[in-house]
Amino acid sequence: MKKDEEKYMRRAIRLARKGEGWTNPNPLVGAVIVKNGEIIGEGFHHKYGEMHAEREALKNCMERGHNPAGATIYVTLEPCCHFGKQPPCSQAVVESGISRVVVGSRDPNPLVHGKGNEYLRRHGIEVAEDFLKEECDALNAIFFHYITTGRPYVALKYAMTLDGKIATAAGESKWISGEKSRIEVQKLRKRYAGILCGIGTVLKDNPMLNCRIKGGNSPVRIVCDSHLRIPLECNIVQSAKEIKTVVATLGSAEKSFAEKKLALEEKNVEVLAVSPDENGNISLEKLFSELGSRKIDSVLVEGGGEINFSVLEKKLADCIYAFIAPKIFGGTAKTPVSGKGILHPADAFTFNLKNIKHFDDDILLELTKK
Repeated sequence: MKKDEEKYMRRAIRLARKGEGWTNPNPLVGAVIVKNGEIIGEGFHHKYGEMHAEREALKNCMERGHNPAGATIYVTLEPCCHFGKQPPCSQAVVESGISRVVVGSRDPNPLVHGKGNEYLRRHGIEVAEDFLKEECDALNAIFFHYITTGRPYVALKYAMTLDGKIATAAGESKWISGEKSRIEVQKLRKRYAGILCGIGTVLKDNPMLNCRIKGGNSPVRIVCDSHLRIPLECNIVQSAKEIKTVVATLGSAEKSFAEKKLALEEKNVEVLAVSPDENGNISLEKLFSELGSRKIDSVLVEGGGEINFSVLEKKLADCIYAFIAPKIFGGTAKTPVSGKGILHPADAFTFNLKNIKHFDDDILLELTKK
């Protein structure tokens, strides 16, 4: 029985992942309805603002010609019990006649937390909680962080050689990692709501920072550019009418700054003034707070060593994706993290190793904040 139940919940988890890159800032949720040992309906949350997983599964059940009364529904996240863009799923479950609900994760959203399961119990439905909890929780690290802090989940991503270089002595970096690793990066871009780099990366590499997966949703592009040096002819500016683009800057009363700001805005680039930190640089805390208020629940940082150090120094990094290629460059080329560095090993930025993946000869280390 337990193996069957695990099979159904893992099916719900696989369904939930189909919504990656489209549900933000909502969670990823999948649901499977089972009756007499047969899956009679299933669904997942496709896109922010659209039908939730439980209602999708019930709709699918009816379309298949089945009656959900007396069935069990396996759902990766506690059913909601409040009105948002969609009516509450817990109400739909009660009205359907489903007799048992198996829940993976509890929803940390204060509007839901514990209330959805309690609503079901009050209406005579058996509720089993925390089933395959770790696997279900892993689906929504971004959502859990965002809903409890109001700040985006921030991940650093970089590719380096065995000797820790992100470029050769001549500054060349294409390509350190292999093709399969680069495809994985595109999957990450699809998953995250925002992607951030510094002006140095724009000036050196002229990147697009878009998602190149067919049918993928490109993240909002954010460039940290204190003095508005971004070229009007760069790829990011030239494509701003197709992909939402924000340039974060310190602002200035100079006429030349106002003229550059107007020129960028005419190309559909938003110029966002952000207060400085104690060192006179763009305050990343204030920038991320502003992004969170705009429902940007996650940011993938694809910058150079300076901005990576700043994110680490401010303790803003929640996750690291470190691609390591079996190559050695030597010399004094740049490393993934530079900045002023630390003085003592005891002060090192430390993370937990969450996962190791292989992409041909490359290795991806996935690490999370301790």
